[in-house]
Amino acid sequence: QVQLAESGGGLVQAGGSLRLSCAASGSISSSNPMAWYRQSPGKQRELVAVTAGGTSNYATSVKGRFTISRDNAKNTVFLQMNSLKPEDTAVYYCARSRIVGVLTTMTMYDQWGQGTQVTVSS
Repeated sequence: QVQLAESGGGLVQAGGSLRLSCAASGSISSSNPMAWYRQSPGKQRELVAVTAGGTSNYATSVKGRFTISRDNAKNTVFLQMNSLKPEDTAVYYCARSRIVGVLTTMTMYDQWGQGTQVTVSS
């Protein structure tokens, strides 16, 4: 059973940057998707970015500002967040699926981290 642990969240001013990391306790195949989701109070959890097999997909709201990457040798996935906005404030979760492909449906992810808080002040 793979366990996921996020880190790197914190408080940052609008326009700033943060880099989130997600370390997996077991090995991860590049074909299995690794994704970042986020959830803010009163809102549904939403997909931020996903990567699998060298392909990545982003939510429209973060395109051009966020970059997802992974280091399979270190069993780690990253989310570089630049030009942060107050509306990016949320708990960010790392997720993994045993189904191969660039998956954008939340229910297809069966392994989740505990989340890390990102707060962007205006």
